[in-house]
Amino acid sequence: MRDAGYDLPAIPLQYTEGVNRRMEGLYTGEAPAGSIDVDPYAKFLYHVKFDGTATRYPVGVGRQGRTLSGLATIQLKKAWPGWTPTANMLRTEPEVYGSFRGGIPGGLRSPLGARALYIYRNGRDTYYRVHGTNDLDSIGNSGSAGCIRMFNQDIIHLFNNVSLPMTINIRSESESMRVDPEYYNRGRELPPKIVDPEDLLGAEAIANDKKPDLTQLAFN
Repeated sequence: MRDAGYDLPAIPLQYTEGVNRRMEGLYTGEAPAGSIDVDPYAKFLYHVKFDGTATRYPVGVGRQGRTLSGLATIQLKKAWPGWTPTANMLRTEPEVYGSFRGGIPGGLRSPLGARALYIYRNGRDTYYRVHGTNDLDSIGNSGSAGCIRMFNQDIIHLFNNVSLPMTINIRSESESMRVDPEYYNRGRELPPKIVDPEDLLGAEAIANDKKPDLTQLAFN
């Protein structure tokens, strides 16, 4: 698909096999209509509709103990956002994030991908996001530092259907087992992915990553 001046390649079929793809159907969860429901154990995100259906997207989630849980609010959304590792990420995994402490501007190099939804609780930024990713293998698995990852095509689709503010619920383990036992603990836990700084910060990487043209986008 074409987006903000970029040509986003199709997702290879091996990453969308079985249930690891966007689907529409009846919603059997417990979140209210007009909200987002995330199951970090089944690795699905549901956009709950008012007609009793939902769009279900596969997601990648945080490694064990690194995922937000409970109710929160999406208060901000951005197209092609820049990324800076949090102080906690730098403290706990300096070998993964230390080279990027200065941040990466929005574009093809940004780990937040094509879109990001910013999660707040009690009016304060939680520093957790629902966002796109180029790390396709992480979708359907646990591999992030805590954020919820989606295929870029899927986060664009969701972004266009999210009106602010929107409630987001991130299921507890007991809720996941109660609501969706069939897919409980789907996927696997991945080790931290260490990226060569040259791939994102090198002169060639910067030269090949033009800024997104946000004037081409029609926002809802």
